[in-house]
Amino acid sequence: MKNDPLVFQMSIAKDKPQSYRKKVPAQKKVCPFCDAANLTNIYKRDGDLIWLKNKFPTLRDTMQTVLIESSDHHGDITTYSKEENRKMIRFALSCAEQMQKSGKYRSVLWYKNYGPHSGGSLIHPHMQIVGLEHEDGYKYIHQNNFEGETLFQDKNVEVNIAQHPIQGYTELNINALMRNNIDLWADWIQSAAKYMLNIMYDGRCDSYNLFFYPREDGGICAKYITRFNAPPYFVGYKLSQVNDELTLDKEAQRFRKFYDGGSRIG
Repeated sequence: MKNDPLVFQMSIAKDKPQSYRKKVPAQKKVCPFCDAANLTNIYKRDGDLIWLKNKFPTLRDTMQTVLIESSDHHGDITTYSKEENRKMIRFALSCAEQMQKSGKYRSVLWYKNYGPHSGGSLIHPHMQIVGLEHEDGYKYIHQNNFEGETLFQDKNVEVNIAQHPIQGYTELNINALMRNNIDLWADWIQSAAKYMLNIMYDGRCDSYNLFFYPREDGGICAKYITRFNAPPYFVGYKLSQVNDELTLDKEAQRFRKFYDGGSRIG
């Protein structure tokens, strides 16, 4: 398979504001998303939810946009009320679909960075929606990446612990099989974030990525990947690793109990 990497433009990246680096000039630590009154190139807005053009488009041949989730600088999916999270997920889905339906891009990527090891630059809660002009962003993704040991399923939503992870070791898949209950899908997305940061690995995980993928059946998979140092098998060979069956089953049981125990409530 031909590898066509996305081209990162360092000349643009050097001026980006930063939240996580220690040795950063004071002017680069200022959060631009807190100054909502002076934001420009806004595509859509609903209260604190703002979708706008990325001021620092570091990738060549792309349209990079940002979705600001909240006015709370230290907010996150885990801290929003149930209704706030549902509204945010519905808003983000509508923005991603608008870009997809424009017909301008070969593929559209929708994802979120959280925490110091996630690859993000700003703490303020936000997502990225990126249109790739020439690249198929899903060429290395397989449908079995969305499958695993099921811990919940109805006709609209299926949740599992991945048995064929993209990177490993433990990935949570929240599959919207149909678009009839986005609120339930959003509840599981919120519960999964709480579980990953507080229960999984006994709370040692402080960072994650949340990726959204189109499914062949027309649904959507929201996939959580914990962020630690990437394993060398993945870095050097693109070989993912998965935990043994006993560990996956234990994790599925714990996550199911966590959700049933009320974590989905606000």
